[in-house]
Amino acid sequence: MQTIKPSLARGTRDFGPALMAKRKYIFNIIEGVFRQYGYQPLETPAMENLSTLTGKYGEEGDRLIFKILNSGDYLKEVDTNDFESAKENQSRSFTSLVSEKALRYDLTVPLARYVSMNRHNIAFPFKRYQIQPVWRADRPQKGRYREFYQCDADVIGSDSLFNEAELCAIYVTVFKKLGFRDFSVRINNRKLFAGIAQAIGMGQKVTEFIVILDKLDKIGREAMTAEMVAHGASENNINAFFGVLEKTVTSEKWAALAAFSEDAHLHKGLEELHLLFKLIEPFDLGKHLVFDPTLARGLDYYTGTILEVVTHEVAMGSIGGGGRYDNLTGIFGVDGLTGVGISFGAERILDVMEQLNLFPETVQRSSDILLYIFDDAQFEYAGSLLRQLRAAGMAAELYLEAGKMKKAFSYAEAKAIPYLALIGDQEVAGQSVMLKDIRSGQQSPVGINQLAQHLKNAL
Repeated sequence: MQTIKPSLARGTRDFGPALMAKRKYIFNIIEGVFRQYGYQPLETPAMENLSTLTGKYGEEGDRLIFKILNSGDYLKEVDTNDFESAKENQSRSFTSLVSEKALRYDLTVPLARYVSMNRHNIAFPFKRYQIQPVWRADRPQKGRYREFYQCDADVIGSDSLFNEAELCAIYVTVFKKLGFRDFSVRINNRKLFAGIAQAIGMGQKVTEFIVILDKLDKIGREAMTAEMVAHGASENNINAFFGVLEKTVTSEKWAALAAFSEDAHLHKGLEELHLLFKLIEPFDLGKHLVFDPTLARGLDYYTGTILEVVTHEVAMGSIGGGGRYDNLTGIFGVDGLTGVGISFGAERILDVMEQLNLFPETVQRSSDILLYIFDDAQFEYAGSLLRQLRAAGMAAELYLEAGKMKKAFSYAEAKAIPYLALIGDQEVAGQSVMLKDIRSGQQSPVGINQLAQHLKNAL
């Protein structure tokens, strides 16, 4: 049999026990906060019908959807003339001939599909959270993977801006619990873009304006201005818009934007932003909230409030984002259900936390105590003690190579186990263990009936 060199698909990675412990730590904190705010769990399939996903993420997003070839002989039912014509023209119809399903691109569109299918069994507003992987055929780079987890919280069936206020509070609460100190929740409203685009001369090209604006952080002001001018914008008016951005006080930015354009949509967006910031005040989120008129968020389905989280402690892209989407379920024949939601970028959060050393030492702990026997004569005694410790809620292991203390120490250190219980004939006779704190090196005898409580007090 031919041997194969093991390798990973580009843009993916393995998660060994150490990384899994860190991921679980992140997920548990996020899930705990979601539950505090009344959100319920949901899971959807890894694959969706291709028609469910396409047309929801913009032209660029559609290109990044991982298509799945039809099972079996996927060309068997395809008319040869149709195939050759579609292949020659490189049209979308070529994909439709050989692929009916795709890996999910995000968790929001599957949520809209789920709500549409189960609307008669759902109590609205429907507050759900979802922690599952998604797939994007993007170019792998630092902090960007083709397979990654999203941790989403969405409210469907309520147009109250109080939902956005609570989602902002969820962001700040989670990142503080994770140990982040210098981060911002950037806030904007997509209703502003029609008015800004109109004012700079791109009123008929609002979509193009948003796409270019979304690249500002990547390409800079000069390149962004050049692109907009190429689409008919006035350089003077673009500079005037940047003058608005230079205002340091949020209320001054709002006033400058109101004077910059008379567009009704823009003024509606400003009205919503003003109300949102009023609703946020009781949550006392302080310095972490920032109004940013350049925040675009590239997904086409956002219609109102948009959010993005960035950390200023490490060079990394956004570590969270979301927004308001009106009538997303309308594409599935269910009108009138507005929604708003946020997502945590779990992989990037993990990378940032590793760089900042934010994980507590206990995250790596696989067990609370490791039992070590000097020879097989103590095996039965150790087995009984294992059962007793586990019944008391302790995580306990037995090192199976009797008489190899050095290896037992190395094993405990590698798995961040803080305590080693040494068991010899003297301990068996005295119904005790010699308990050694691996971190300090101190040791003392402890009776087996007191061991579990002793560990609980010490850990």
